[in-house]
Amino acid sequence: MPTIFHNLGGGYVVLGVEELDGRPVLPPRGIDPNTIDGIQKEMLNLGNSAIQPPYHPLTAVHEIDGKTILVLYAPGGETRPYRTRVSLSAGNREWAYHIRKHSSTVRARGGDERELLGLAATVPFDDRYNQNASLDDLSFRLIQQHLQDVGSDLLPEVAELSMEALGRRMNIVGGPSEAVFPKNVGLLFFNDRPHEFFPATQIDVVWFPDGPGGDNFEEKEFRGPLAAILRDAISYIEGNYLKQAVVKHADRPEADRFWNFPVAAIEEALGNAIYHRSYEEREPVEVRITREELLVLSYPGADRSIRMEDLRRGQAVSRRYRNRRIGEFLKELDLAEGRSTGVPKILRAMHNNGSPAPSFETDDDRTWFRVRLPAHTSFPAGAGDASGLQDTEQDNPLEEKEKSSTFPQDTPQDTHQDPPQVTEGVAHLIGAIQRESSRAELQAALNLRDRRSFIDTYLRPALEAGLIEMTLPDKPTSRNQRYRRTSAGEALARQLAEPGK
Repeated sequence: MPTIFHNLGGGYVVLGVEELDGRPVLPPRGIDPNTIDGIQKEMLNLGNSAIQPPYHPLTAVHEIDGKTILVLYAPGGETRPYRTRVSLSAGNREWAYHIRKHSSTVRARGGDERELLGLAATVPFDDRYNQNASLDDLSFRLIQQHLQDVGSDLLPEVAELSMEALGRRMNIVGGPSEAVFPKNVGLLFFNDRPHEFFPATQIDVVWFPDGPGGDNFEEKEFRGPLAAILRDAISYIEGNYLKQAVVKHADRPEADRFWNFPVAAIEEALGNAIYHRSYEEREPVEVRITREELLVLSYPGADRSIRMEDLRRGQAVSRRYRNRRIGEFLKELDLAEGRSTGVPKILRAMHNNGSPAPSFETDDDRTWFRVRLPAHTSFPAGAGDASGLQDTEQDNPLEEKEKSSTFPQDTPQDTHQDPPQVTEGVAHLIGAIQRESSRAELQAALNLRDRRSFIDTYLRPALEAGLIEMTLPDKPTSRNQRYRRTSAGEALARQLAEPGK
């Protein structure tokens, strides 16, 4: 069986923290601050003498629980693959390539070495210098907004750094000081008009009210930084073409709820298209919506190392990431999954919604890739129509339909609503909300670092229980989104504040 290893974008080494069974031991032991200068000088020497071609990681000093630690950040280099001396003893001059397998670093031999050389033969497009651009083409405003969105510790330093220094810290610029250029990934995320450098960097959303063969259609183009167009396209689709249905039953209090298309599947399909498309091809990502299905089309197709049979079962593991740097930024913003988890998430979202299974299609030459999301079979034919969204009786055999945001929630007037499910996490969140607050502010108030865990354990359940609400429900992914208690949330907060609660 062939060995598989991942072509990821580098990693971290932490000095001053012990490990036990692969996990950090806290509080950290720390290192003597007086030794840091010597360590950095020794790293500089080893980067030149023990690594070919020469390589130098980035370093950062942090204080954790009163102890000093040194973090080495080793991004994927421009001239990889790198080989290192097998031993640092004076008489040993043997060199070898190494790869990471599971939790171990091992020497690459035979087929592993050949695959390593093949994967690293060229610098990925998103990590290349763009010599048609300058540092002036990078936007401080967009960079600052990104650092704020991800809660970066670099944010307080932005005002004091030059664009070159800031770009090097974020690994979005490169080259010698006398000839510094932005990297393609920097222009894609931190330039207001990336389509001027990379034509067809856009998302086209097309609605066919009479089907793809009809004469009428509505089209909207989204251009701009990748994160912005991805958020805006999802918000537009959700606000115009998604519909939730609620079926109430006389014999039980719980209602059945489902969407014509689950937003989680759309988010993942569109995020994957932005992640894995080629920005050297002049073809936009296209979303085509009819009453019967929603299609996401991108170019080119999945890498040939992926068997389509495995992908359709949600069991594919990619050995090659076409845009690993783009993926890093999207994952920081929770706009894409990683480690081949995107397709399983689409399958799971469709299943949980009660929808037919999605399909994943490409041609023999892998020149295009299409995700097909069928509409829920219980929705009426016009459920995806912007005008059909207003019809509540005539065309809809269901008892009730309601428009909702990303996180469906009941209204206080619905006497048939399910009772709120208040977990300990939700209770803590309700107690933390004192005013309209952003996701980052609430996460900081609860002293939580993991963004995904906060959303899944605290924010989403509170929204679904109708205890909090969005200030911009029609734009769930807006950077200006804030959250506040509902009347039910206020009542719960008063109850939690009572003695003994």
